Amino acid sequence: MLEINNLTCGYGAKIIISAVSFQVNSGEFFGVIGPNGSGKSTLLRALSRVIKPMSGRITLNGRDTAEISARDFACQTAVVSQLVPVAPMTVEEFVLLGRIPHFNSLQFAETRQDIEVARQCMGITDTLRLKDRSIDQLSGGERQLAQIARALAQQPKLLLLDEPTAHLDITHQVMVMDLLKKLVREMGLTVVMVLHDLNLGSEYCDRMTLISEGRVYRTGTAQDVIAYQVIEKVYKTVVVVDKNPVSGQPHVLIVPEEVLRKKRSL
Repeated sequence: MLEINNLTCGYGAKIIISAVSFQVNSGEFFGVIGPNGSGKSTLLRALSRVIKPMSGRITLNGRDTAEISARDFACQTAVVSQLVPVAPMTVEEFVLLGRIPHFNSLQFAETRQDIEVARQCMGITDTLRLKDRSIDQLSGGERQLAQIARALAQQPKLLLLDEPTAHLDITHQVMVMDLLKKLVREMGLTVVMVLHDLNLGSEYCDRMTLISEGRVYRTGTAQDVIAYQVIEKVYKTVVVVDKNPVSGQPHVLIVPEEVLRKKRSL
């Protein structure tokens, strides 16, 4: 569905990511991981057309994204940012914003169908019960679910997310990730997610790409990418990689410096 070919981009004359290439298959849960400052968010901004490539090409279903109209792109692709804007509107009003790309040229208000689609998306994300609540009265986890509902209301084929679990506790992290996995499995949605948590990526992503210093270091399954030699080299810290005893997926364990000193002194 999505192909990134030799992509270089940044801000002004400053290059952040260089010669990045990978593919995302239709119906895939794809993760983008890497240290702070490696270029993950810049890559997502390029995929969502917030910034333009300096060189290279991004294609969506075989079409260069630069050649797709803004409306058509918004009907195919939805973006969930890291922080949900706090605005004086109800959850239902917020979710209905996702219907705007589907308005015709003379339409200025939501139709009954738009409301039905929005409420279906709120039902899927367990936010229908919050539809009359103000966005600024919700918890962080509830706001993130509302933002996913708004994205789903666009009825996209591709969902781009920038660290949607970054400020959530483990209960809401699992809730969000389980929901996204369900959307991939049951609705055929393609998900590309930037995330910091290597263990969440290992558990939920079908494949992932590891970005290091603006370039792709490795792309593959969790078994391919989450290896201690790879993580230690890219993140420059000592780790132990073991298997989750339930899922069998690679699990990264940190090793504090104090523990290392004690081990070395024995």
